[in-house]
Amino acid sequence: MRKYAAEFIGTFALVLFGTGAVVIAGSGDTPNSALGIGLAFGLTVTVMAYAVGGISGGHFNPAVTLGMVINKRIESKDAIFYIIAQFLGSLVASAVLGVFANGLGLASDSYGQTDFGGSVGLAIFTEILTTCLFVFVILMVTSKTYGVGNFAPLAIGVTLSLLIVLALNITGASLNPARSFGPAIFAGGSALTHYWVYLVSPLIGAAIAAFLAKYMGSEEA
Repeated sequence: MRKYAAEFIGTFALVLFGTGAVVIAGSGDTPNSALGIGLAFGLTVTVMAYAVGGISGGHFNPAVTLGMVINKRIESKDAIFYIIAQFLGSLVASAVLGVFANGLGLASDSYGQTDFGGSVGLAIFTEILTTCLFVFVILMVTSKTYGVGNFAPLAIGVTLSLLIVLALNITGASLNPARSFGPAIFAGGSALTHYWVYLVSPLIGAAIAAFLAKYMGSEEA
């Protein structure tokens, strides 16, 4: 149960701090920049990976969990409960953010939700590509052959920050079905209507990354 609790806590922190940077830190006279938002998500992943990664592996993302399943680093039974914990963490984080936003008098749909204004095709491509790169880095820096030990959480966090800076103005830069889930549920509207893009695309990207990492030797003893 500690593994599942770790995934809940890590995902809760990721969604709360990341979307909080979008909604709360960006609610003043100077909106938060893409770099600031990227760093909020990336630093949270890094900190939580150091905090509870030793317990669960620090996935905090169903796409990462899928990559781990494909490359046989985690059992399917555990993966199911990991994903449930991740989605629950996202829901609770968005509920807490809603309390903060309401207290500040912000718009009722202010949850840092991901959405896109361009074509569906571009959104799908962006989420597949960025998630693939993200999961590929994770699988490589945590591999037995090419892993970087205690530097892995830092490498992962930096990678996430860079990818969010790249994709923020295209899709909101989810790379994580759980990250988009809670905000979409509470915000509703097009964020909820378009949620399928943020569910399916990262999973496709993660699957590609798993096979690519395996090809590059991530699973070699």
